[in-house]
Amino acid sequence: MSVTKRVPLSKLAPGEKGVIVAIRSRGPLRRRLLDMGLVRGETVFVERVAPLGDPIEYAVKGSHLSLRRKDAADIIVEIAETEGVYAAG
Repeated sequence: MSVTKRVPLSKLAPGEKGVIVAIRSRGPLRRRLLDMGLVRGETVFVERVAPLGDPIEYAVKGSHLSLRRKDAADIIVEIAETEGVYAAG
């Protein structure tokens, strides 16, 4: 069984992915994010984090882009978590 959880994009670790459900940014930054393909319903994959933790590289719609952690915190994604799953040995 899987449960969905909503978290800021900045909280995902490399190798994790989520589906965008909301963008809380306003003004020119919001327009820029939308223009880069960060729109509701798109899947975003976390590629890697810079050595000092900022910026973070994401893959979306076949493109790679880097966002500051504070800007990624305004993008809310939904991730699927599996619960109660175990392997029979």
